[in-house]
Amino acid sequence: MNTLALNIVTPNGSVYTTDQAELIVLQTETGEMGVMAGHIPTVAPLKIGAVRATVSGKQHYVAVSEGFAEIRPTGVSVLVQSAEQSDEIDIERAKASLSRAEERMSADKQENVDYHRAEKALHRAMNRIDVAKFR
Repeated sequence: MNTLALNIVTPNGSVYTTDQAELIVLQTETGEMGVMAGHIPTVAPLKIGAVRATVSGKQHYVAVSEGFAEIRPTGVSVLVQSAEQSDEIDIERAKASLSRAEERMSADKQENVDYHRAEKALHRAMNRIDVAKFR
């Protein structure tokens, strides 16, 4: 089976790399996108979600923030602000982030809280908790 490379990069460096991915599934702004070797060149905006890579028949999950995916016939580069592999996610920290975001959103009416920012934090925390289930 043909394989392709996957590199998930944040401003702090590479978070996940393989050159043996059989299938890569991305959460794009327009929906879920599957990528296999030989895919046409594409640039796709990503939403907060999970990147799933199938390597030797095994699923690998990485929680990512918003960003972009550059897709080439031989590989995919994912450029995001933050990313964590499922087995590296601190679930307690993610739950604490979720709780803080919920508090900020409920306080929106009483205080000068940036609702959009709080909503993004809520989605990131929920995504991290969901991806951590795939350890």
